[in-house]
Amino acid sequence: MSAQHGNLVSEGKCVQWQQLLKSGNRIFIGSHAAVPHALIADLSAHSKHLHDIEVVQVYALGDNKWANPEYTQQFKVNALFIGGQQVRKAVAEGRADYTPCFMSDIPSLFQDGILPLDAALIMVSPADKYGYHSLGVSVDIVSAALRSAKKVIAQVNPKMPVTFGQAFIHKGQIDAFFEAEAELPEIEATELDAVTERIGQYVSLLIDDGATLQIGFGNICDAVLRYLGNHQDLGVHSEMITDGIMQLMQAGVINNRKKTYHQHKAVTSFCVGSKALYDFVDGNPHIGFYPSEYVNSPANIARNDNMISINSAIEVDLTGQVVSDSIGHQFYSGIGGHVDFSRGASMSKGGKPVIALPSTAKDGTISRIVPHLTEGVGVATSRAHVYYVVTEFGVASLRGKSIRERALELIRVAHPKFRQQLLDEVRQHYYVPNYQTLKSVEVPELGRVGFKKLNIDGQYYDLRPLNPSDERRLQEFFYSHTKETLQMRYNTVPTQMSREKSCTLVSVDQASDLALCIVRQKGSAAEIQAVGRYYYVPTNNSCEVAFVTRELHQGKGMASLLLDQMIAIAKARGLAFMVAYVRSENQKMLTVFERAGFQRVPSDDVGEVHLKLALTGTH
Repeated sequence: MSAQHGNLVSEGKCVQWQQLLKSGNRIFIGSHAAVPHALIADLSAHSKHLHDIEVVQVYALGDNKWANPEYTQQFKVNALFIGGQQVRKAVAEGRADYTPCFMSDIPSLFQDGILPLDAALIMVSPADKYGYHSLGVSVDIVSAALRSAKKVIAQVNPKMPVTFGQAFIHKGQIDAFFEAEAELPEIEATELDAVTERIGQYVSLLIDDGATLQIGFGNICDAVLRYLGNHQDLGVHSEMITDGIMQLMQAGVINNRKKTYHQHKAVTSFCVGSKALYDFVDGNPHIGFYPSEYVNSPANIARNDNMISINSAIEVDLTGQVVSDSIGHQFYSGIGGHVDFSRGASMSKGGKPVIALPSTAKDGTISRIVPHLTEGVGVATSRAHVYYVVTEFGVASLRGKSIRERALELIRVAHPKFRQQLLDEVRQHYYVPNYQTLKSVEVPELGRVGFKKLNIDGQYYDLRPLNPSDERRLQEFFYSHTKETLQMRYNTVPTQMSREKSCTLVSVDQASDLALCIVRQKGSAAEIQAVGRYYYVPTNNSCEVAFVTRELHQGKGMASLLLDQMIAIAKARGLAFMVAYVRSENQKMLTVFERAGFQRVPSDDVGEVHLKLALTGTH
């Protein structure tokens, strides 16, 4: 660039645009909260002689006036990420272009001359005593743009925070200076509705202590951060940081000490939020701002063990394809870092790419879990990149799942009023057998998130309802049993658990009957350790209870935990009593029931003990 030769064309309050630009040039404008609005306003006011200037930008906070119809002859926007109503409207009306690309790939578009830049309009802090200006709150693709542009024109803003990392540019690299003080645009936190809160709570359950986070933008991601207050030793490697990240750093929840890449430092490329956030990053040595090609590199992301990538989506189809940049034929946002971090997290040791979205849109009139993608949309994240999809109805685990299993998992977290429709439609395209039925899968008595965490002998397990996607897991559980266990549980030794039989056993109407399991979850891998059921008997408002536990865990109290939970649920549902039938030689199971208060009742079968627990009037 010419600035390397110390060619200072302009300085002060007046930029000599005729010396810097000509019609038909391509310019880049700084991104996110670092858009040089005063500089762009000066360009608009003093360059009426210029025409057809292509403005390359990503999300630009604030008023994007240059995208308005009255500037059509002067500027044409080429959005690499669509942000704000003005740019979105211009793209929809054909007055602006949208170029889909990964955030990690944008720098090479500049550097390789695919989108050569004649000028970069950026905003910086005043120079330090060594002559270096900070790029402040947005290093991201600004860093590559200023390295690639023929001219660099900077708005010097005393309000711009000084950030560290790779955030500096020497004054000798800048061709023209425009001094203008301005507050940075802020984004205020909004109130979270119940749906968003619940999604945030579910996602937080996927995050283990010591994990490293990438968090996207929006209410759902804010909700996730609000539910991490009791976590420990979290780290950050994220293209953006927000007020929620700041608050967790101030609380000591995020301390970056368990990170395996850039230990003890939060790594980002830009920040957006409140003035408090901008003050927090100002001169903060614990946060490193680096270029997008570095932060968003999937290889670098993967160098963080236990990397958790959390992003939202517009819709997800029943095979796991994710749409994030368009609504039908209308382009809405962009790909951004969504795919970079999903890929990086999937490559990370213990990593988890997570997609979180509400189950419905347009006031609940349409499902965002869809049997097939809407016409006109594009796939941002492929089926293979998604490990978890989270809605307010739970967590769908997709990694290693067949199309049939994925469909069942995703239908389970869709809104209940759309589940049967989704199942009917998916049968027309994917192999979901006819005997697969749809029944109530929620057990509200288990609490808001629908399951409970257990610590048994220092190992963590989930106590949750069985659901249709557990079909294969239940088969594996059955075939793990010894003949003795089968004899005790079934009073015979069955030799086969067919897919159809397993499907029947996991397709439980949890609103009347009950089927709970204890699962050892390790990432996307889940193994059933114990199953407890009761079958509702409407004639006398009672239920019959039965258990089976994996041999490895017999005697560890799993059956007692399941029984206690089922007793509590039966009481909450107003059942009169519970009964059980146990082989007389099965002393361990008899002990479990009797410790829970079951009493033996007379029986004509000498080989079997009948037990009963009265529920009404008990507490």
